[in-house]
Amino acid sequence: MDGYIGIIVIVVLVALLAVGGMFLLFRPREKHLPPPSPPQAPTLPEQKQAPATGVVEDDTITTTVPPPARPVEPVAPVAPEIEIPPPSAGRMVRLRARLARSQSTLGKGLLELLSRDRLDDDVWEEIEDTLITADVGVAPTQAMVEELRTRVKVLGSRNPEEVRGLLREQLLIQIGADMDRTLHTAPHGERPAVLMIVGVNGTGKTTTTGKLARVLIGDGRKVVLGAADTFRAAAADQLQTWGERVGAEVVRKDEGADPASVAFDAVSKGIDDKVDTVIVDTAGRLHTKTGLMDELGKVKRVIEKKATVDEVLLVLDATTGQNGMRQAQVFAEVVNVTGIVLTKLDGTAKGGIVISVQRELGVPVKLVGLGEGPDDLAPFDPEVFVDAILGNDEG
Repeated sequence: MDGYIGIIVIVVLVALLAVGGMFLLFRPREKHLPPPSPPQAPTLPEQKQAPATGVVEDDTITTTVPPPARPVEPVAPVAPEIEIPPPSAGRMVRLRARLARSQSTLGKGLLELLSRDRLDDDVWEEIEDTLITADVGVAPTQAMVEELRTRVKVLGSRNPEEVRGLLREQLLIQIGADMDRTLHTAPHGERPAVLMIVGVNGTGKTTTTGKLARVLIGDGRKVVLGAADTFRAAAADQLQTWGERVGAEVVRKDEGADPASVAFDAVSKGIDDKVDTVIVDTAGRLHTKTGLMDELGKVKRVIEKKATVDEVLLVLDATTGQNGMRQAQVFAEVVNVTGIVLTKLDGTAKGGIVISVQRELGVPVKLVGLGEGPDDLAPFDPEVFVDAILGNDEG
């Protein structure tokens, strides 16, 4: 019995040792973890390729994607359309009605006075006052009245047509129907004609320069403009606009540049490009400022190093009357004025300024401005002018 118990004890011990050995053999060992990996962005659901309509679809959302912006291409400035001005021939005839509206008061007054049955001293004094008020000037007025009195005595009785004829004849004599009003714009061989435009501020000088370019281009000339009024940037811009409208190149420099150098470059450009005419717009000079007037003389001298100055056109505002006369006299002392441009002649009843300014300067009125339009600058025609004063609408 005791032996049987001993055998059981031995078997149990062997079993325990066997289980312990198995435990030691198969126990879990400590594992070494790898270093942590950097965080990764969450993975979004795979998007499908955007269809042509700009809509992106996936399993959960639908998103509208704007189309890619197209690159902005620089827009070239639109060149202004070149205008074709009308020729100068017949311009003043076409503008006669406009002139007659402003000058008819003078003509009607004179015709009424001269048509009276009895022309005594009082009537002749009224005629004289009418002419002086119209800026004809004292000396031309006295000459006209004296001649009219003589002719009336010779005629005796007078009908309206005879009175009109007398007055027309005397006005044409005083205006100088036989004066040479040729505008010298033709080139000299390979050198262009050069025209200088001078005058005080406010007379329409830059506008006149642009309009004159239109007149010449309308007559078939090729023109270069010189923006020598460098004291006002607006003057150069204004001239640039005029030039672009008719296809005339404009030579200009920065504000404050030497006016003489601009004029010199404009003439040089005209020679190189073989143009017919160069027109130089100068700064408006106050006739009381001697230094500025001297500079105007310098501009003319510098131009003459390259070419002949064919015309110096003095622009006068017809509405300024006798004040314009004083301006004209000062300019004539500085540069050799060859012709007068009377602007705003349609805006005054004092058309007698044509007579007085010519008498004082000894140079003809060559151009007149009769309105605000681009083609309202016309070669002066004495007969058309006188007929407008007298209200004669016949061709």
